[in-house]
Amino acid sequence: MTNYYKVGTIVNTQGLQGELRILHTTDFPEDRFAKGSILALFDEQGNYVQDMKVKTAKPYKNMYLVKFDGYYHINDVEKFKGMTLQIAEENQSELSDTEFYYHEIIGCKVYEDEAYIGDIVEILQPGANDVWVVKRQGKRDLLLPYIPSVILEVNVADKRVNVDIMEGLDD
Repeated sequence: MTNYYKVGTIVNTQGLQGELRILHTTDFPEDRFAKGSILALFDEQGNYVQDMKVKTAKPYKNMYLVKFDGYYHINDVEKFKGMTLQIAEENQSELSDTEFYYHEIIGCKVYEDEAYIGDIVEILQPGANDVWVVKRQGKRDLLLPYIPSVILEVNVADKRVNVDIMEGLDD
């Protein structure tokens, strides 16, 4: 069975010619939405609907405007609002040793020295740096900025992250 990973959500239509506004959740929108790319469409319940081939795409504000092959009118694409676009695992790009996919980080156990802190449950993108949300037992979630002075080591194979919690991060 193929694993799929979300690269965007269809938030609205644009104009009358079948373009869609996509709120992307990928660091590689220019690759994911490149002409000819194949993306899997999933409904709001997470069920696979069909594959979609990108005809045109361009950045638009904080989104992408995407038109798919075979869809030429607003009436053809209106039904896709709220659905997600996902990419098959085998179509993911190779990353450097210091880059990670979200699905590789979520679920990792976080340690400071050898003390277990909690598990990474979410990744936020508030601005300059990603923020990793760590679920802790009996405490509120810990927010760790993804910067070298805080995130010391990431071992995806062992699902382990070593950190240095700077003063002020854990109030």
